[in-house]
Amino acid sequence: MKILITGSAGQLGRELKRSLACLGEIIACDRSQLDLADVDALRRQIDATQPDVIVNAAAYTAVDKAESDREAAFAINATAPGIMAECAQQLGARLIHYSTDYVFDGLKAGAYTENDAPAPQSVYGRSKLAGEHAITATGARHLIFRTSWVFGLHGANFMKTMLRLAHERDELKVIGDQFGAPTWTRHLADATLCALINTDAPSGVYHLAAAGETSWHNYAEAIFAEASRIGLLEKTPTVYRIPSVDYPLPAPRPANSRLDCTRAARELGITLPDWRTGLTDCLADARIKTL
Repeated sequence: MKILITGSAGQLGRELKRSLACLGEIIACDRSQLDLADVDALRRQIDATQPDVIVNAAAYTAVDKAESDREAAFAINATAPGIMAECAQQLGARLIHYSTDYVFDGLKAGAYTENDAPAPQSVYGRSKLAGEHAITATGARHLIFRTSWVFGLHGANFMKTMLRLAHERDELKVIGDQFGAPTWTRHLADATLCALINTDAPSGVYHLAAAGETSWHNYAEAIFAEASRIGLLEKTPTVYRIPSVDYPLPAPRPANSRLDCTRAARELGITLPDWRTGLTDCLADARIKTL
């Protein structure tokens, strides 16, 4: 199997290279090698590669910046995935794409299912939803995985920000009224491997996030507690819970990012571990790298 991975230097792309290597030849393209905003370059890369599978781990993820940079966000998050799907359809290849909880407005009381109507409140969320629609419209064989609160040892994410701030501050204020499931990139990558092995997996959108739920505030406290336990932190800052209205940002975030992952379990046989398991294992990896 020949697998083209875009965004290969990102936090998810790095884990995908590791997880999918057992399937065959990996052609890894990072931003410096393939600019997804360059449609012609994207088509040329896919034509030259002739992949059996395209795994799109690249995205415009600067949520707040996207509010004033709409053209770039839509070029990377909507137009490029549509081009990949068109090429995949022509080649008879499969496309794996990752979307987000931000396609929802966060007003639902319970966990969102794939049947719930999207209502993105930010440019980022609208661009990701447009990417989903562009892929679906091509008729290509595809799996779209909506996930939430992604973290890992690479790239920028909440866990790494908290660990950095723990070294710099004695007190932190963290939002306590937004809820979701922190999802480790390695678990996402390994789930992608399982999905690719299942060649009969029906095309469509699947929610794929860690089990369990937490708030940003409680997530921060869990990060500090585990990092301190294994010796990654010498001191633990005091974390104060604040409402989201006290931390205004250019792009609105959904208060409820809970995703019901029943369909992925039923149709793909994939269930991710609890978010605490991912956090514990990820921080253990971080500790090993410091030894």
